[in-house]
Amino acid sequence: RMAPLAAAVGTTPLMLAVLVGAAQNIISKGSKYSLFDPCKEMAYIPLDAESKTKGKAAIDVIGNPLGKSGGAFVQQGLIFACGSLAGSTPY
Repeated sequence: RMAPLAAAVGTTPLMLAVLVGAAQNIISKGSKYSLFDPCKEMAYIPLDAESKTKGKAAIDVIGNPLGKSGGAFVQQGLIFACGSLAGSTPY
């Protein structure tokens, strides 16, 4: 299915997949650093310096790992409930 498109741009389907993946990764990281991180930091603006430091430390030490492990738990639950990774992909 990708062979005619890849031939039209003068590359192989594998190289085309690599280029699309690289572009997706660049856009994803760029939008994270330019949009998400500044918005996250804006939440600390009304706090005083001590609360800001303690709040950031608490989020970095507790919040981030808890969020990642919670996401992994949900993903494992979906894989278990649907029977496979491919079965749980639409969710």
